[in-house]
Amino acid sequence: MNTILKATAKGQVTLPVKWRKNFSTNSFVAKEKGDILEIRPIDIEKVDKEYTVFDAIRDNKGKGVKAENLVKILKSI
Repeated sequence: MNTILKATAKGQVTLPVKWRKNFSTNSFVAKEKGDILEIRPIDIEKVDKEYTVFDAIRDNKGKGVKAENLVKILKSI
């Protein structure tokens, strides 16, 4: 059985509670694989050296940056 999830105007998607209850975390990682979006639970405590490359508040006076623009900036470095 498929479950259709609809993104909000901000692009947010809610994972159904019946799925979230299957995992002992409230953190998930999303990975794009071609035309597939894979969402997996993640235990933040077990992640090796997480590093934030962009923080809108710290790096851009609170303004977000479109992903495509961030990619261009990173490629230019």
